[in-house]
Amino acid sequence: MTDTSPYADINAVLQTLNSGERTAVEVTQGYFDAIDDRRSLNVYVCEMRQEALAKAAESDKRLADGTARALEGVPVAVKDNYCTAGTQTTAGSEILKGFVPTYESTVTQKLRDAGAVILGKVNLDEFAMGSSTETSCFGPTVNPVGVDLGMNNLVPGGSSGGSAAAVAGGLAAAALGTDTGGSIRQPASFCGLVGFKPTYGVCSRWGIIAYGSSLDQAGPFGRTVDDVTRVMDVISGTDEKDTTSISEDIFDFKTAKSTLGEKPVLGLPKEIMALEKTADTTLVWERAQELAAQTGAELVEISLPNFSHALPSYYILALCEASSNLARYDGVRYGHRTASPANIEQMYEQTRAEGFGSEVQKRIMLGTFALSAGFYDAYFVRAQKVRQLVAGDFREAFKKVDAIVMPTAPSSAFAMGSHADDAVSMYLQDVFTVPVNLAGLPAISIPAAKSANGMPLGLQIIGPQFADRDVLSIAAKFEAAAG
Repeated sequence: MTDTSPYADINAVLQTLNSGERTAVEVTQGYFDAIDDRRSLNVYVCEMRQEALAKAAESDKRLADGTARALEGVPVAVKDNYCTAGTQTTAGSEILKGFVPTYESTVTQKLRDAGAVILGKVNLDEFAMGSSTETSCFGPTVNPVGVDLGMNNLVPGGSSGGSAAAVAGGLAAAALGTDTGGSIRQPASFCGLVGFKPTYGVCSRWGIIAYGSSLDQAGPFGRTVDDVTRVMDVISGTDEKDTTSISEDIFDFKTAKSTLGEKPVLGLPKEIMALEKTADTTLVWERAQELAAQTGAELVEISLPNFSHALPSYYILALCEASSNLARYDGVRYGHRTASPANIEQMYEQTRAEGFGSEVQKRIMLGTFALSAGFYDAYFVRAQKVRQLVAGDFREAFKKVDAIVMPTAPSSAFAMGSHADDAVSMYLQDVFTVPVNLAGLPAISIPAAKSANGMPLGLQIIGPQFADRDVLSIAAKFEAAAG
């Protein structure tokens, strides 16, 4: 299935279904046919064919009797760190192979309640720790845009690379990802999609396998801003099972209008314009200014003085939280357990050594070290202070501007293995995205330009806390101007 598919995005799917051109079962089967045709991309790690076709048949009944819901019959993919009742959920790790939850995450339940058809679970970096979807126990996912351009070895980004590849490859109309430090926006940039990270707390985290609890946030991938808006209208809202979710349902994304005027003021951070300056980022900066001019937005230079400190602060905090969150995987209650341990201590050690991949082991050890006696104040506490400085910089900037624009990533999609021997260079792929998570802000990546090899480059639009609708509004105007 390619971009020429009659149901390539959500709106096209709904038009196809509502017109009676195809049934929901036929649309769903069409996506499964596409999955079969593009198995070399290694996108789906668990398909839900029987359940999906049964749900599609139910959607056909609702479409016929006039009780269709917001996403009735729309086939979607779900990142494999969302717990799905009765379906294996692994977070891309050997330690959770065979784990079948008895409960459903809040966000996926909302999708089901809106009539969406979940096709299956898609690949990710193990426990969402990565920027390339190369650390999964199921092997790497391939960037479908690169394949279509004759480059078969490019990554789709990470950690939500499977979600991005599913939509970009025509294997789902939309997909769910999670964003801890850019894991929705960076894959969206690499695959030429729209990827939205809402304000922290707008979507429930209940039932999502945790990496960094103060940073993780659910969000959608789509081909258009309208796609992600439709999904956000379904998955957002308060949840009594998640104490960090917002206290009331303040968003109605589909019908509510932006609070911005006709000429929003957009900030260009001077420190970032000089940071990681490459041919690709230069193209994005130029394109941002062109789109601002076409839409009548005013551009203002702003300062984010602590931006360069955000990345080291993020990796200390994220790894500390990962060390705590992943302590539960010990072979006692569920998941992998080593064979015939001599005692319980050996069971813990060997289970975790066998079950966790090298990147996850490294991050757990670094996080544990930073939390240990004698180092807690030197690392964790100082990183928290930097986090407050970064958030404060954004607050000051938003007194002058409505939103901030910058590149989503330093480059277009890179080749598999190109950062295998240099962890720091891989971590630097998140340099433009992690500050947003530290401050809990809403941000979106939209396709803006193309690299010299034809691969897409994303433009990131960042707004103040709870200005999610304004971010989507600016993105929609830019999208329309870009054509």
